[in-house]
Amino acid sequence: MPIRLVLPLLILILAAALPARAQVTVEGTRLLVDGKPFQAHGVAGWGKLEMLRDLGVTTIRTYGDNSEDVLDAAQRLGLKVILGFWLEHPRRGFDYANPAHVEPQMARLRAFVLAHRDHPALLMWGIGNEVESELTDDSRVWPAIEEAARLVKSLDPHHPTLAVLAETGTDKVAKLKAQAPSIDVLGINSYGESVPSVPARVRAQGWTGPLIVTELGAIGQWQAPKTAWGAAIEPTSTQKAALLQKQLSAIGPDSAGQILFLWGWKQEVTHTWHSLLLPTGEWQQSTEIMAAAWGGTTPGGNRAPRIAALAFAETDVIAAGREITAKLDANDPDGDPLTVEWQVMEEQKMLRKAGDAEPELQHFPQAIRHVGKETGKEAVTLGGLASGAYRLYVTVRDGRGAAAAGNLPFRVE
Repeated sequence: MPIRLVLPLLILILAAALPARAQVTVEGTRLLVDGKPFQAHGVAGWGKLEMLRDLGVTTIRTYGDNSEDVLDAAQRLGLKVILGFWLEHPRRGFDYANPAHVEPQMARLRAFVLAHRDHPALLMWGIGNEVESELTDDSRVWPAIEEAARLVKSLDPHHPTLAVLAETGTDKVAKLKAQAPSIDVLGINSYGESVPSVPARVRAQGWTGPLIVTELGAIGQWQAPKTAWGAAIEPTSTQKAALLQKQLSAIGPDSAGQILFLWGWKQEVTHTWHSLLLPTGEWQQSTEIMAAAWGGTTPGGNRAPRIAALAFAETDVIAAGREITAKLDANDPDGDPLTVEWQVMEEQKMLRKAGDAEPELQHFPQAIRHVGKETGKEAVTLGGLASGAYRLYVTVRDGRGAAAAGNLPFRVE
């Protein structure tokens, strides 16, 4: 056969072998993928992606990094991706009235869409994340989101556009609806006890399209109770799981998706606060809640350890040179033998807003003076610390890939 006939035939064969681009549409408050209703049950992050499908996850949310790697991995796992493009924040000095700022960003967005619009794992485009956060005047944000969304739709009419807000505010949803009509799907990041009321608050501001709770999780450090010296008190992994169960049951019927934050780990006040995975890779009880809500299973049907109690024996403030004792009561619902790790770290001094990166913390292994064990219980005594604010961390592992985590802030005077 002549070469001029072989090449077109080869191209046709290769094209037929490639997975087809998904057709994603909006119908009222629902998402449809290839004509079938779709729930974006998912996680934001970059952790152990190979675990996700068995947990009942359908969707991964990104923020603009490692897009090709995540898309390809999702396709191998049969998952979809909310592909985020990072619109820079005015709170960090970006000026949406300055063409020298805006035009390069729009050029990057154009290249981003053209590079990924035909990927079969693509579910929708995430146009920024909390761009309006920490602003007293957000008037330039909404037209900027519209400009970006309009460009995306002109380049790719086959996938919806999503804008993500930091909570609903009193009128943020209404502003977005009025000033960014090219946004098809609304994303709300919400935490703690605020999550169950998100659907009602969104509808009260006039949003009639699909809603995805694009970040949800434990009570945020900005919402948490604090010690006398201002340290936020973090719930244990067991307490976080109980809240997550309440959140998912409340918003599941009234949303087109729920995205848990963060499938991985990050330093934000602590290294465990918003982390669904520990730095050493273990998953926690919230993973069980996710799987139960979405019809999945944890690895091997395993259940994570629980922390029944974690507290200082007497006080959370001691004088320099004195010792302090904490007690732990933990158990495993499968009867797995548990190992316990205690760590002392400094309290975070460089607290950031809106999830910005924080420095990692100094460890004080020499502060652990004595560990006493009983069946299912353990006590640790600390000492030898200079004046300052610290946190005692405990990790309880079952040896099968799961763990429980908690911490206690304390002060040396």
